[in-house]
Amino acid sequence: MCRIVGYMGQPLALDRLLYHPEHSLVHQSYQPKEMTAGLLNADGFGIGWHGSAEPFIYRSVLPIWNDANLPDLSRYVASEAIVASVRSATPGIPVSLSNCPPFRHQQILMVHNGAIDNFKQTLLTPLRDYLSARFARPIEGCTDSEHLFALILEQWGDGLSLEAALSKALSILLDLGGIHDVAVSANVILCLGDRLIACRAGNKSPQPSLYWLQNDATISGGVAIASEPLWPGKWQPFPEHTLLTVESNLSVTLQSL
Repeated sequence: MCRIVGYMGQPLALDRLLYHPEHSLVHQSYQPKEMTAGLLNADGFGIGWHGSAEPFIYRSVLPIWNDANLPDLSRYVASEAIVASVRSATPGIPVSLSNCPPFRHQQILMVHNGAIDNFKQTLLTPLRDYLSARFARPIEGCTDSEHLFALILEQWGDGLSLEAALSKALSILLDLGGIHDVAVSANVILCLGDRLIACRAGNKSPQPSLYWLQNDATISGGVAIASEPLWPGKWQPFPEHTLLTVESNLSVTLQSL
């Protein structure tokens, strides 16, 4: 299981999510509290943020605590829309840059915490049957995360809103999990320059943890989403099978999947 965070609001330096909090993303990489599988998140990391043009990505196969450049970079870079992930690789899936979220398509960034059991042997082929060449061809890695992103984009490319595309992709994925008797969990954050969309979903309970927080003293004028609370505060747990949207005006909408 990975650990993921997302943010939308007033411009925020990356280190306010990665380093400053007492249970920051860096801290969660080596001392997570609520992981349902694995002990550490040492198999690479990635950060994505929106700027004036195409969103930016910084990724590495190093454990996040071993990247000597990141502390300076994270103090310098600030953004209104941020996602980040520390990775715990699924057994049998290699540690490589192409397998490190965030994944990007145009203005959309995606991070994922969850797993499809024995993905290569179970749902890889059935899932790819839903993908056109347009979205299958750009897949560079071999993770369930990147294939789920392609499935979301496939529905979005058919003209659905991104929220509806995420919901439909999850419905397809969970149906496949039921047909093939495969455990699926999918906590996802999608980040655009003007919107943040997140969900907590799966076909086994309890599903991996996910929380959100709005306008507390630490991030006045923003909304944060995280696998585990980053600092003490009024973090709200996502109910299972829930989708949350944060608009650019920071209004928050929750709906059942």
